[in-house]
Amino acid sequence: MHSLMVKKDFIASHYLIGGDWGNESRPHAHRYVLELVLGGRTLNRHNYLVDIVEVEEVLTSLALRFKDKLLNELPEFEGQNPSIELFSRILCSAISERIAEVRISSLSVTLWENDSAWARYDISRE
Repeated sequence: MHSLMVKKDFIASHYLIGGDWGNESRPHAHRYVLELVLGGRTLNRHNYLVDIVEVEEVLTSLALRFKDKLLNELPEFEGQNPSIELFSRILCSAISERIAEVRISSLSVTLWENDSAWARYDISRE
């Protein structure tokens, strides 16, 4: 199985809802680091799983969607706690919709919100 990882960072804000989260209940920013891992069994005629430039374009487009925004105000998070777990699922699903390469059999998004906390969401296309 081949794997390809591409990384993108951006800053966005959020606040947690639905509980007493202390300072996390007030708007605050994170420098999110998105690590996308694509998996597949075969390579194309150029020995690529997928063109990294195309993947970077997808990640840049998504990062711009969330960059410098308050996540709580976006439709994707309406009425929901904007946790990194939910955010990683939203990002992974959006990437899966945008990368149609048939060789890709799995996608995994690891989303870091600081140096010690991350969440991961995986999609299998098999």
